[in-house]
Amino acid sequence: MQKVLVVDDEPQIRTVLRGYLEAEGYGVAEAADGAEALAALRDDPPALVLLDVMLPGMDGLEVLRQLRSFSDAYVILVTARAEEVDKLVGLGVGADDYVTKPFSPREVTARVKAMLRRDNRGDRADADALLRFDGLSVNPAHREVEANGASIALSSLEFDLLAALAAAPGRVFSRAQLLEKVWGYDFYGDERVVDVHIRSLRARLGDDASDPHLIATVRGVGYKFVGRPR
Repeated sequence: MQKVLVVDDEPQIRTVLRGYLEAEGYGVAEAADGAEALAALRDDPPALVLLDVMLPGMDGLEVLRQLRSFSDAYVILVTARAEEVDKLVGLGVGADDYVTKPFSPREVTARVKAMLRRDNRGDRADADALLRFDGLSVNPAHREVEANGASIALSSLEFDLLAALAAAPGRVFSRAQLLEKVWGYDFYGDERVVDVHIRSLRARLGDDASDPHLIATVRGVGYKFVGRPR
């Protein structure tokens, strides 16, 4: 049984999410604040964390920073204001997805199911062959990336996003296509989650959005990989 940790200071929200998640067969743990969340993460590590940003005391972003030092659990951030999304993007705090309040418990459950299903799909990258480009190599079999000879640490989703783009150089992917291919679900919510990870991925790879040598934005459509094969 896969476990989900629900971190929110509102008991009603925790209760509702627990009901929906347990109905889908997940084990559910709860935490009302950051300290409880970190203790639960260490004592009985979950596969995924639903983490409210606005927690009393230690906020959700600080919880996320700390948990990333010892956990690779998937994290879906929950924020009360849609306008906070761009701020979260800029912080590059290592979340895998986000939802905004008020949310549909069915939508949240669908996202959790899709995220956890990724571990069982066996097709995170399109092939095991090493992908080589000028200044970049991507090893899907070992899930390793080197940029200009240096190893680059990527989150699981960042790696899958890069691998999906690099496996089809020049192909334009819409955000909805990337959501389905990389996140594993048909579109729910805000497509900007793709922009979040593209921005973070570019920063880690040293790719300038204004003069990209790896990932280019196709205005009004999505993204394409423009690295030159070696």
